[in-house]
Amino acid sequence: MLEYVTDADDPRLTDYTRLRDVELRKSLEAERGLFLAEGEKVIRRAIGAGYPIRSVLTTRRWLASLEDVLGEAAVYVVSDEIMSGIAGFQVHRGALASMERLPLPPMESLVKSGTGRLLVLEDLVDHSNVGAIFRSAAALGVDAVILSPRCADPLYRRAVKVSMGAVFSIPYARMDDWFTGLDRLRAAGYRTLALTPDQSAAPIDGVELGDRVALLLGAEGDGLSSHWLEEADQAVCIPMSAQAMAAGVDSLNVVAAAAIACHGLMRRVG
Repeated sequence: MLEYVTDADDPRLTDYTRLRDVELRKSLEAERGLFLAEGEKVIRRAIGAGYPIRSVLTTRRWLASLEDVLGEAAVYVVSDEIMSGIAGFQVHRGALASMERLPLPPMESLVKSGTGRLLVLEDLVDHSNVGAIFRSAAALGVDAVILSPRCADPLYRRAVKVSMGAVFSIPYARMDDWFTGLDRLRAAGYRTLALTPDQSAAPIDGVELGDRVALLLGAEGDGLSSHWLEEADQAVCIPMSAQAMAAGVDSLNVVAAAAIACHGLMRRVG
């Protein structure tokens, strides 16, 4: 259903309000049970994953590329100038879609479903980092992602965009209790490995693994909390070269570390 809109303040467009205001968007999206998908490819992946469309905001030239998947959704068509004014940035991929959120599964139902490879994120607050880690996890064979209570929302627009829609292709759940979370993973049969820059930890590519393993990644900058480091079954590291250490480069950022860990460790499970 096409509706041509000529006023950026039209109340029909309130799902798309002030996209650069992170705190406002987090509040609004939680209150309305929505998230935004940006660009044709991401919108298609969200629809393919079963997320219902609330509405679509686009310009005339992008209508044809999305026509086959929009069905009876409300489609608000605006000029390029209004689109940029509403979004607060240039929407290079031409369209934004407001999507309904689906209920997250409880952590226990996810870890008891036979999942063998878990990535567990503790307090990562940067949406871009979370999106990039989901993309690596989906590409490299991780079965599911578990988030600590304070982790950034994988369905926040920036996370969805950076992941290129990978947040829709890998199951995830959020812990309801950070303090006992690792105990509950162990009770489900997981060996918990804490990734740390400490080079005295076991090299990640030489660790003995069982059928179920959960790799723990900590927050940007500070890394894993002391509680999770102590509670994990084993600390592991990505070995750094002697030249890097001598130059004072003793660690990788969390996105690079996640990609290397997923490639070098997760494929060896089972």
